[in-house]
Parts: sequence; C-alpha cells; structure tokens
Amino acid sequence: MSSGKRDSDRGRLDGIVAAARRYREQREQGYREQALKLYPWVCGRCGREFTRGNLHELTVHHRDHNHDNNPPDGSNWELLCLFCHDNEHMRHVDQVRYGDSTSPERAQRGATFQPFADLAARLKRKD
Repeated sequence: MSSGKRDSDRGRLDGIVAAARRYREQREQGYREQALKLYPWVCGRCGREFTRGNLHELTVHHRDHNHDNNPPDGSNWELLCLFCHDNEHMRHVDQVRYGDSTSPERAQRGATFQPFADLAARLKRKD
C-alpha cells in the first residue's frame, strides 16, 4: 500500500473518531446539564455532597444503561460520584456475565467445593 493511501485512510479515520467524540460530548453536555439542574448535587448512593469545586467528580448514571435514553424529566438518570458510578457499572457487567445472583435457582446452588471435607482423615494420617 502506498504511503499516500495510508495517510488518506488515517486522515479519514481520524475524522470519523473526532466526529464521534464531538457527538458524544454534545450529547453528554445536554443531559448532564439538565440532570445538574434537576437534582441536588449529592451522590445517590453514598450521599457525598458536591460543590462547584468538585462537581467534575459527579457523574450522570443512566439507570437502564442506555445513554441514548434521555427523557426530559430525568427519570432515567441518577447522579453518582465517580466511585459509585464505577461500582454500579461493574455490578451490571457481573450481572450480564454471570446472571442475577438473587435468582432462586442460583441462590439454591450455593458453593460446591468443600476444602475441609477430608480434614479429619488428614489429621489422623501420619506422614
């Protein structure tokens, strides 16, 4: 492949990435500003309060995890600090990956490994 074609492809890809970033930033500014006007500047999980000085640490979490679902009444949003927001997303990832831990069939299964099952026999055995 010629160097000119690679530069052209790279320039086109850079343009696509830049446009996607601009779109995301515009979308986030819209719902973030709305959420900050609707809700008190307090983390919905840990209760930490925020001021203008640390407001950048307060994020808007989408309850249904769909960043395009932004109703004007804010019913799909909650304000979370960075730590609680990361925790919430990891919980969602775990739920998707491993299933719902509160389901009856999963709760009944429980642990199957028994690390001390033969402990008495091992203690009696002389080496």
